[in-house]
Amino acid sequence: MHFLCKNLRVHLVSGNDILSHNKIIMIIRRANDSGEDPLSLSARFSQAFLEDMAELQCAPPTDEPRVSDHIDQIKDMVTKIIENGCGYVIDGDVYFSVDNFPNYGRLSGRKLDDNRAGGGGRVSVDLRKRNPADFALWKSAKSGEPWWESPWGPGRPGWHIECSAMSSHYLGHAFDIHGGGKDLAFPHHENELAQSCAACPESHVSYWMHNGFVNKDNQKMSKSDNNFFTIRDIIAKYHPLALRFFLMRTHYRADVNYSERQLDTASDRIFYIYQTLYDCEVALSNFREGSLGDKIPADVKELINNFRTGFLASMSDDLHTTAVLDDLMEPLKAINSNLKKFKGKKQQQRLIHALIALEKEVKDVLSTLGLLSSTPAEVLNQLKAKALERAGLTEELVLQQIEGRALARKNKEFEKSDQIREDLYVKGIALMDEPKGTIWRPCEPPEKQSEEVPNSDTNKPESPEKQSAEVLNQLKAKAPERAGLTEELVLQQIEGRALARKNKEFEKSDQIREDLYVKGIALMDEPKGTIWRPCEPPEKQSEEVPNSDTNKPESPEKQSAEVLNQLKAKAPERAGLTEELVLQQIEGRALARKNKEFEKSDQIREDLYVKGIALMDEPKGTIWRPCEPPEKQSEEVPNSDTNKPESPAVAPTTPV
Repeated sequence: MHFLCKNLRVHLVSGNDILSHNKIIMIIRRANDSGEDPLSLSARFSQAFLEDMAELQCAPPTDEPRVSDHIDQIKDMVTKIIENGCGYVIDGDVYFSVDNFPNYGRLSGRKLDDNRAGGGGRVSVDLRKRNPADFALWKSAKSGEPWWESPWGPGRPGWHIECSAMSSHYLGHAFDIHGGGKDLAFPHHENELAQSCAACPESHVSYWMHNGFVNKDNQKMSKSDNNFFTIRDIIAKYHPLALRFFLMRTHYRADVNYSERQLDTASDRIFYIYQTLYDCEVALSNFREGSLGDKIPADVKELINNFRTGFLASMSDDLHTTAVLDDLMEPLKAINSNLKKFKGKKQQQRLIHALIALEKEVKDVLSTLGLLSSTPAEVLNQLKAKALERAGLTEELVLQQIEGRALARKNKEFEKSDQIREDLYVKGIALMDEPKGTIWRPCEPPEKQSEEVPNSDTNKPESPEKQSAEVLNQLKAKAPERAGLTEELVLQQIEGRALARKNKEFEKSDQIREDLYVKGIALMDEPKGTIWRPCEPPEKQSEEVPNSDTNKPESPEKQSAEVLNQLKAKAPERAGLTEELVLQQIEGRALARKNKEFEKSDQIREDLYVKGIALMDEPKGTIWRPCEPPEKQSEEVPNSDTNKPESPAVAPTTPV
């Protein structure tokens, strides 16, 4: 199933469409086992694929040619390759001679010595071939397989020739873009380019666009690991727009790491987008007549112009949809900001013009990205229905919970009220108290903790505050154990000290504090009561009386800062850097951004991140902190920057 878009001069191929020799044999065997015609079987699955693409709002291509309908074009191309000295016939099989095509390997950058005969062991080697790297253009007929007549005898096309024949038939010998999975770069696309140029030296493709793989929870999908899923599995639980948004959050050349956590995030973001559009639609329902002209407020016009410029720049930069979706939040925030000013007031032309202009810009970009679907109200209802399914609830049950919460609040049972709200939130249902009553909406549920499944968003460093809190909690958990105590015993001591102070037994009170401090437990009197924290116990002296000042524990803020500083000091050392070098990198990145060298800027940030140094842009400038570096890949993936898509493989501008 090939997708050809003539208006754009684009040849898009599904990764599942270009079948290897083994997969073709599997289809034939499956059809034979079920008593079904192989072409009927493949047509059935092709139709299912088209239905899935329609669900994801993929625009239909201009043409959807099938190999079985273009056998004549395939035979004509094979004939030309033979006539031009790049093909030879052996007993009804036709092979491409890589030795007679000097530029073989130019697309993938591979040398013939690097190639393993038989596609890396997937196909048995035909010892009749002149060179083990030669590949089939036409295969002689075998029992139980479909075949067609040809000048070389009955048979069927080889693995690669159909793409060349059909793309040249519909698009000509030179076209702009050729797409497919990155696993097709070699040998499929390499062979396709070679045979196209061998048949017609003017053959040329301007850009080869290779998409990444889909992983699940940072592991490659496989049926043997039982982590395999389909589009239909996903959209049974999530709105198709959420899946499309999720896919666009990763650059098309990079591998996609699927997890339900990320689908929850994508679904929540889609709800926010459509809730904003719905609120805007309701507010403007009576104010849409007349053209805007120059009536758009200057600040809104500037925001729109900046957003549009950024959109065009990102899409021109190898379809950088991730940046576009991030930037989309700005006009959406502007809509909500203007809606707050608009509510409850009489007609205000300035706000109306601002909202209309912002709404149009957002919808134009959503339409371009294929994220605009039906009406906002319909999409919101669909998203809510999916959220209820994931939560295992019905809307009636949610409304009953809301009523029960209202009753609990009325009876001042606030703990029960909070529990109802929390239980729903854990299931992805958020309650919001509005002036007219409590309403619900889907939300991103809290992350489920697991010992086996790490945080799916491995590339996002935790905030310093969160990391600091975790460090302190870990330190606090160890302190009573070192002191030979439990937290319960520490709290009992605190209560005893409070009673002593109440009874004005200050000596006893001080002794309790001193005894705990010696064991590494510091007590601090706060307005709401006494709390404890770990501290460094005083150094044990010989027979000398310690200085009274040494018994005063440091403030929690100072100790927390010391812990973070110690962690921070180790990070550059592990990275083979110094803090001075890190600051120089930050300055170099700032200069690159100033000069609009965004690729260089991103590279600096990525290089540091790989070494465990995260950069964060704050209002006062860029700061750095230690972070968990990305997981190192095996030896099979040479590029250390596994999360950054490779640069486009661009074919030479002159004929190969």
